[in-house]
Amino acid sequence: MSSPSALATVMWVIVPYLALAVFVLGHIWRYRYDRFGWTTRSSQIYESKLLRVGSPLFHYGVIFVFLGHVVGLGIPKTWTAAVGVTDGMYHFMAITVGLGAAAATVGGLAILIYRRRTNNRVFGATTKLDKLMYLMLAVTILAGTYSTIVESAIGHYDYREGISVWFRQFWAFQPDAALMAAAPPGFQTHVFTAILLFALWPFTRLVHVFTVPLGFLTRPYIVYRSKDELRQPQRRGWETIDF
Repeated sequence: MSSPSALATVMWVIVPYLALAVFVLGHIWRYRYDRFGWTTRSSQIYESKLLRVGSPLFHYGVIFVFLGHVVGLGIPKTWTAAVGVTDGMYHFMAITVGLGAAAATVGGLAILIYRRRTNNRVFGATTKLDKLMYLMLAVTILAGTYSTIVESAIGHYDYREGISVWFRQFWAFQPDAALMAAAPPGFQTHVFTAILLFALWPFTRLVHVFTVPLGFLTRPYIVYRSKDELRQPQRRGWETIDF
């Protein structure tokens, strides 16, 4: 494979590492100086019907998409072949399960964006960074869906021999930009917008992904006790509880 161009080196080596640095340092900064802003800024109080449909659809879809990316990018092709998973079996699962997860993600995101744009109160609570985040998220997801259908299933591009190798090289600090430069345009768009989205991540509501309420598992129960009956007369509709 020929040496990558200067543009390819910038796009697939320099920018990804800059995005990673912004991702890590941005979260540290946000947690230290904007801890009370570390929230989803929930708009459920303004509208809940569409939210009850769009939010679970989007979040469960994203979970399956994430798991698919972990397998597709993190596990080498030789490993899956070693346990008896043929290329045909792998691509069948990637297309069926992957497109199902993508459909749920795209559908949920479309509902959430429609809700946020058509409800004046919800739209009024949307920041400029949130709007940019939704745009980047939509482009990334749509580009990935297009790539899976057109460039992988129809065009027979095997991303596990190119993009996946570059991804693992990236974490070993030896990324070969030529591998990404040789990828189809749809996959390049998907990967590059995802990189930019990760750089934007610490400054948006996406930080709530790293907020897990583990304390709820171990905190004691909150006990509510009634006042002394001698001083507080019994009222209709209220029953005392014996401890």
